[in-house]
Amino acid sequence: MTQITVPEVGESVTEATVGEWLKKPGDSVKAGDPVVELETDKVNLEITANEDGTLQEILKQSGETVVVGDVLAIMSEGSAHDTTGSSESGTQAPPPVSKTPTSVTSDDETMGSIRAIPSVRRLADQEGVSLNEVPTQRNRGRVTPGDMANYLQQARNVATVDRTTPESPESPESPPSPLQPAATILQPPQDNVAIAAEEGGQRRVERIHMSRRRLTIANRLVNAQRTAAMLTTFNEVDMTKILEIRQRRRENFEKRHGIRLGFMSFFTKASIAALKAFPRLNAEINGEDMILKHYYDVGIAVSTENGLVVPVVRNADSLNFAELEKAIAELAVKARDNKLSITDLQGGTFTITNGGIFGSLLSTPILNAPQVAILGMHKIEERPVAIKGEVVIRPMMYLALSYDHRIVDGSEAVRFLVRVKELLEDPESLLLEG
Repeated sequence: MTQITVPEVGESVTEATVGEWLKKPGDSVKAGDPVVELETDKVNLEITANEDGTLQEILKQSGETVVVGDVLAIMSEGSAHDTTGSSESGTQAPPPVSKTPTSVTSDDETMGSIRAIPSVRRLADQEGVSLNEVPTQRNRGRVTPGDMANYLQQARNVATVDRTTPESPESPESPPSPLQPAATILQPPQDNVAIAAEEGGQRRVERIHMSRRRLTIANRLVNAQRTAAMLTTFNEVDMTKILEIRQRRRENFEKRHGIRLGFMSFFTKASIAALKAFPRLNAEINGEDMILKHYYDVGIAVSTENGLVVPVVRNADSLNFAELEKAIAELAVKARDNKLSITDLQGGTFTITNGGIFGSLLSTPILNAPQVAILGMHKIEERPVAIKGEVVIRPMMYLALSYDHRIVDGSEAVRFLVRVKELLEDPESLLLEG
């Protein structure tokens, strides 16, 4: 008999939530096969079997909170092809059964091509919906919370009736739809998701339990504002020359390197050059000490369906433009496919976030603790500006630098941002910075 336990997944990760079981009791398992998903505050990861055998008993069900070292399941030893648990006499023994029932709706949905996190499965079970009926927007073969919410909302729009109009006595009776809104507010939910409605069915509220990652993000952002003396300084940059370089070099760059020349490599290069000039923005506070870091691991904020994550480009100062673009693109894809590892997210000395991709013109980014500075990019917008006494139209972007005033002086932050501006407006100078 062997145990499947919760592994150590990082210094700051002490507990996790059991996600979807990918195997059920009685299933044959080969070494390296994924058995169960764990949801942590940083990433979701699959726990794999260390050896061949048969999954005998599940000890921790979907939705339960576990800590490092907890036993998730028991496996019996044996060849992977022995799935029946036959006795020596040849009589088939029934597969072991877990102590508590699983929360999924059917074996087809568990073992088939449709996958979903436990909260989505519980909602589907509660509403009497088969996951196969739910259209998916982006994740082929996986129903996301957004997919389920859209499907239920559309179904309710069809099912909702005007309750102020009395039903005709001649109308034939029909069984109530499982999607029909409730007449009264539901009791506080025990599952992750519950739909409630006021009497009359015209006003509805949705109660969704925040995921472990969302709760962690919320706590860290509040803690950053509570503990740091956070200020933000602003400037603007004329993007004319960068746009010209991208237009002129785009096709050749992509043919040569297999990646598009984007904006992030320019901003990363400019930030690193400014950090070298103003090292206290590449530091952190530890008690009464300042830890100045003479390496440059740049975090790039990425928005995903499960919340904001900040994967880190290691030793970004040693990478050229093409290498930076490739590294950033690979991390972004891993983030959106939920395949980031703990290592991808650990560390980081400085962060860049781009609200401009969503249309933000100006914002005040919050520090990514324990870092003491974060650069915010925004939407490029053509605006009239005065240059040498003449008003011209230029593609302008507002920049925002939030910083911890406990170790970064205001003048230092302003000069840092001015240096970033100067480098971006003269991008050829980035080559001289190395």
